[in-house]
Amino acid sequence: MEDFLNFIGKVEVYGPLVTILVAYIIYNIIKSTLTKIISHGNKNTYETKKRKTVIVLLTNIIKIFTIIIVILIILNIYKIDTTSIIASLGVASAVLGLAFQDTLKDVIAGITIILENYYIVGDFIKYKDFMGEVVSFGFKSTKVKNFDNEIMTISNRNISEIINLSQEKAAVVIDIPIAYEEDIDKVEKTIDVILKKIAKDKDVFADACSYLGVNKLDSSSVNYIIRFLCDHDKQWNCRRMALRIIKQELDKAGIKIPYNQIEVHNGKSI
Repeated sequence: MEDFLNFIGKVEVYGPLVTILVAYIIYNIIKSTLTKIISHGNKNTYETKKRKTVIVLLTNIIKIFTIIIVILIILNIYKIDTTSIIASLGVASAVLGLAFQDTLKDVIAGITIILENYYIVGDFIKYKDFMGEVVSFGFKSTKVKNFDNEIMTISNRNISEIINLSQEKAAVVIDIPIAYEEDIDKVEKTIDVILKKIAKDKDVFADACSYLGVNKLDSSSVNYIIRFLCDHDKQWNCRRMALRIIKQELDKAGIKIPYNQIEVHNGKSI
C-alpha cells in the first residue's frame, strides 16, 4: 500500500492528469464566457448567426492552443527540455508549411470567410450542384446539409466556387398554362386572387409577389407567368403551396388547364 501511495504521489504520475483536468476546466470556462459575451445584445437573425460562427471559430482556436500548452507542460513534468522544441518550431513550421499548403490555405480562407461575411452557420449555400444549410464551420472545412440530410464537407479554400443564397431571396417563377378559349380578363382577375392568397403565406415575401403577364403562346395553351420571393430553404414548399392554390382557384373560376389526351381505338376502324 505504501509503495502504491509513493507511486501515485510522484509528480510524473499525477502531474499529467491534473494538467489535463485543469486545462479542461479552464477551456470550458473560457468557452462559456466567450459565448455569453459574444451572444449578448443584438437579436438580429443575421447578426446572431454571424456571432455563432465566430464562437465556433474562436472555440477551435482556443482548443488548439490549450492542447499545445498541455503538451508542453507535460513534457516539462517529464524533464524534457521544451525550449529546444519551441526553438525548433520555426524550422518545423517552414517544413510543415510546404507539406501542408492546402491546409494552410483552408485556415486562411476560413478566417477570410468570417472577416468578409462570405457565409455563416445557418446560411443556405450552393457548391457546384450541391445546395444546403451550413451546419458546421471550422478552420479547415465547412459542413453543409441538404434537404435529404446528406452532409457534404467542403474545404474552405474552395470559397471562390461557393455561392451564398441566403443574402438574397429565392425567386420562384411559375408558368400557368390556360386554354386558348378562356377570356384573358377573367384569367387575370383570377390570377390576382391567386397572388393575394400566395402572399398570405408567412414564407413568401409579399411585396414581390407579382403577375408578369402573358409569357408564351404555346401550341395548346396561353402561358401566364407569376413570380414571388421566399427563403431559399423554403422555395420548394412555397412552390408546392402556390401550385395547390393555382389549381383550386382555377377550378373555382371554371378556367380550364389544357392537358394531353390519348384517343384509343381498340382495333376498330377509324
